[in-house]
Amino acid sequence: MTATQEARADAVATGTLDKAADENFPVAPFFLPRGWRDDLMAVYGFARLVDDIGDGDLAPGGADARRLGLEPGKGEDRPAMLDALEADLNRVFASVGDGPRHPLMRALLPTVRRCALTPEPFLGLIEANRQDQKVRRYGTYGELLAYCELSANPVGRLVLQITGTASPERIRRSDAVCTALQIAEHLQDVAEDLGRDRIYLPAEDMARFHVGESELAAPCAGAAVRSLVAFEAERAGHLLDEGIPLVGSVHGRLRLLLAGFVGGGRAALGAVSAAGFDVLPGPPKPTAPRMLREVGAVLRRAHREG
Repeated sequence: MTATQEARADAVATGTLDKAADENFPVAPFFLPRGWRDDLMAVYGFARLVDDIGDGDLAPGGADARRLGLEPGKGEDRPAMLDALEADLNRVFASVGDGPRHPLMRALLPTVRRCALTPEPFLGLIEANRQDQKVRRYGTYGELLAYCELSANPVGRLVLQITGTASPERIRRSDAVCTALQIAEHLQDVAEDLGRDRIYLPAEDMARFHVGESELAAPCAGAAVRSLVAFEAERAGHLLDEGIPLVGSVHGRLRLLLAGFVGGGRAALGAVSAAGFDVLPGPPKPTAPRMLREVGAVLRRAHREG
């Protein structure tokens, strides 16, 4: 077993990579070349670890803190953990030294070298989670978009870099898709986020639809909350539409992968709609048949418009 395989096996043991199955889109589907799958899973592992630190969802016992060079008791200190993760990220990109400590970071190292990745997208994901520790509410849609620029858009840019297809126009459309995916996830998780004392629905939109925080804490959504969620879902849908030309601009298995991202977002929004925009009882999740139908619809539309 190579060092990279050992690092990935260690990472799987933490349960971090197992969460890929819960995403709204395929992270590294079987039909991709093995090298792409490995690289995408390495990036996903990093992104998932950052989110788990920021959300306090790490496995109990302090193993991740130890791997990052901290005392096990520091595992609950989210700012300290994010700082330690950034230090380990710096080791990934350093030309000297012993290399990164955390297994997910060691698994990332070959991908960074092979694909000539830069630190900026990874630093953006860390900064988004730092922001989550300080910013609990967003006043405007523009503020939410700025957050998505850190929390979501870097992932799409990394996918384009890994597959060697990055261009200014593709990055612009990828950013729209990733922002839409982030908004769709926020809509699904309104109740869960509120439990963490976070609201990602812009305050200006809540005021427009006469929704207060007490309405979001109810067991089920009233008409005002449903109207607000429908409004935000429509916005996300328009952003996903910008991804159709992105899908049509590539070929082969990459086209299918990107259609999976766009179709996954459409399916998530479809599940929200099918729930009558009542997201408060729990996250509405799309079924596998719906996912397949949406991916097919994206591929057909990309073919027509291409």
